[in-house]
Amino acid sequence: MTEAMPEFGPGDVVDPDEAGTDLVVVTGLSGGGRSTVARALENVGFYVVDNLPQALMLEMAELAFAAGGAARRTAMVLDVRSRAFSTDLAGAVRALKERGFSPRVVFVDADDEVLIRRFESVRRSHPLQGDGRLADGIAAERKLLAEAREHADVIIDTSHLNVNQLRRRVEELFGGEDARKLRITVLSFGFKYGLPPDADYVLDARFLPNPFWVPELREHTGLEEGVSSYVLGQEGATDFVATYAGLIAATAPGFEREGKRYLTVAIGCTGGKHRSVAITEELTSRLSGMRLSAHASHRDLGRE
Repeated sequence: MTEAMPEFGPGDVVDPDEAGTDLVVVTGLSGGGRSTVARALENVGFYVVDNLPQALMLEMAELAFAAGGAARRTAMVLDVRSRAFSTDLAGAVRALKERGFSPRVVFVDADDEVLIRRFESVRRSHPLQGDGRLADGIAAERKLLAEAREHADVIIDTSHLNVNQLRRRVEELFGGEDARKLRITVLSFGFKYGLPPDADYVLDARFLPNPFWVPELREHTGLEEGVSSYVLGQEGATDFVATYAGLIAATAPGFEREGKRYLTVAIGCTGGKHRSVAITEELTSRLSGMRLSAHASHRDLGRE
């Protein structure tokens, strides 16, 4: 016997929590990796609608709710190249929320220099550059998408991610666990490569002695026992981890109440190889032990 599909009219408010509806809206800069994000979402069970006109977002959400089954995990990918694209993504998302949906907006970004290299490598022009330069098209798109970026639930900067790393990041964020809980990414990085633009907290581990100056540790990383023991054995290291674990645990319920679903805690050292990596692994372990959804990521490991 086939289950009857729910019916609702223009004024009705759906109950996606009860129905298990899970909506993701993906947008971002051309060349940033939207296609890779879309494929990764398909890998974790989302029905992906690519290049959806923004005006059809609410209708698509209602169809997904009515269809049930696999369609209730739906991702809508918006492309600035669509003639129907509007700068008022915030308004479209607000309309979804007014109908009872809880969409998560993912914005894919990258540095201008990286985007230019990507376009040049495939010998493509930017969709908004017209008769100008690639940089002109990127600047125009950034301006067009500024509000969308500001209101995104999660920003994924792909400047230093390859395709497989980006896929894993999306699968970590959207696969398996309760997607409505606060998801914490603890990210190691090297200050000499720049600050992570998507960080909510930035912690500095450079107050600890650098294993780089210990000959037997120099070629190893913070993932290895020798380096980890050296870093965590330094005065103040465990207090540093415990203090920030307590801070994050104390603020996590408030972030969840305010509707924030993703938190990035970036931990930096000089090169992102020793101290920040060891501290990131330890902090992730502490947070997981506090029953928080945390995973470690190492942005600059292997760059030296």
